[in-house]
Amino acid sequence: MEDTRLALGAQVSAEVAVELGQRLEVFLGPLLLWLDAVLDKRLVRTFAQLVQVIVGGADGAGLLLSELGEELLSPAQGPAGTKRISNLLRSRRWGHELIERFLWQLGNQRQQALKADGEECLVVWDESVLEKAESLALEGLCAVRSSVAGRLKRIKPGYYHPPSEPIFVPGMHWVGLLVMGMQGRPTLAAMRWWTRRGPLASDKRTEEDKLLAQAAAAWGQDVLHVWDRGFAGSPWLQTAFSYGVRFVVRWPKRYKLVDPEGRKRKAWQIARGKRTWAYRDIWDVSRRCDRRIGCLAIPVRHPDFPDQPLWLVISRQGRGRQPWYLLTNVPVIAPKHAWHVIFAYARRWQIELAWRYSKSELAMESPRLWSWHNRLKLLLIASLAYAFLLSLLDPPLAPFKSWLLRFWAHRTGKRCQDTLTPLYRLRSALSKLWRYYPPPLPAIPASTPG
Repeated sequence: MEDTRLALGAQVSAEVAVELGQRLEVFLGPLLLWLDAVLDKRLVRTFAQLVQVIVGGADGAGLLLSELGEELLSPAQGPAGTKRISNLLRSRRWGHELIERFLWQLGNQRQQALKADGEECLVVWDESVLEKAESLALEGLCAVRSSVAGRLKRIKPGYYHPPSEPIFVPGMHWVGLLVMGMQGRPTLAAMRWWTRRGPLASDKRTEEDKLLAQAAAAWGQDVLHVWDRGFAGSPWLQTAFSYGVRFVVRWPKRYKLVDPEGRKRKAWQIARGKRTWAYRDIWDVSRRCDRRIGCLAIPVRHPDFPDQPLWLVISRQGRGRQPWYLLTNVPVIAPKHAWHVIFAYARRWQIELAWRYSKSELAMESPRLWSWHNRLKLLLIASLAYAFLLSLLDPPLAPFKSWLLRFWAHRTGKRCQDTLTPLYRLRSALSKLWRYYPPPLPAIPASTPG
């Protein structure tokens, strides 16, 4: 009886491994067709295998070519695998723009699906940096403010006071976009890197203006853009008004606005003394308890754009917590509108999780490629792996995902079992499954793109 159970489990696991490999082929299908038009089939096959290797990478594996080469073929054939990947990345017949185009197509498909279902579509933006503190000679590096050093120099009881000045290290600037609804998984739409130095030099507003122009041309007012405090200010508001997009931006409490009486005051002064419209008990995921949140909205204007109507939505987070000040050009005339703006901004946390997963699990700070363009290709290939893992969180695949986690990444803790987006466990389960039951090599689609 035990042998029968083991045989049945092995058969099911082998079938699941094959099905996951086929899902990855279907996911990459359009991109493989574009690559097949410009590359040798051997390089296209290496591309698909490389994505598969990163998706099912061993726990803690980075993006070093030597490690990827060993995973691509075998430890004994590691140098040959490394050479294959190097030939793919060094090829001048294709550029990272193809992957950027494919990711944008994924975001566009998600936006159309949400629109067809009558749901609000959010485009969540955020900035980050890719730190290469140990590197000096890599092409395209510039000075970036180190968040790692910022965490390490926090004051700790019993230790010397750390320096108060920010610490800058070599690195690259980073901006990303996620497309999502008010609930459900996000979809990766864009990952862009840029530098401030050398012949490839650019600046933050130029790169973000390109993305906003692309989003405005594709989606117009069908989406709601969600920005953090790094986007607050007159220059970015002017860009948003020029493209006519709908937005919600976290407004620093010390930044000034014009209140309904025509007075120029700080955001916290405008909200001071105003009665809360409504309260709700909201579940705090991190603290695992209900918190009582209040909402309020006030019509305001920006001093530099007096003709543009705006609303300042205040989310009062409870005793001991700073309120959220959210500036939006979406009319807010009732509590339900204010709650919609607050919940839309709360969804912005998904992109913070994307940064964490990209840096810790996918090790996007580990590549040591000297060439700027080759480095972007490898980073975007890793982004494809992240996009595929997100696609496995679709509701129709919930039973499939539960089986995979139960048998290949089982956890007894209630917190792990209740996690809505267990991407870490999902990748760990895939890694173990594909090591025991390797999927077939990805095939290049034979049909022509539509």
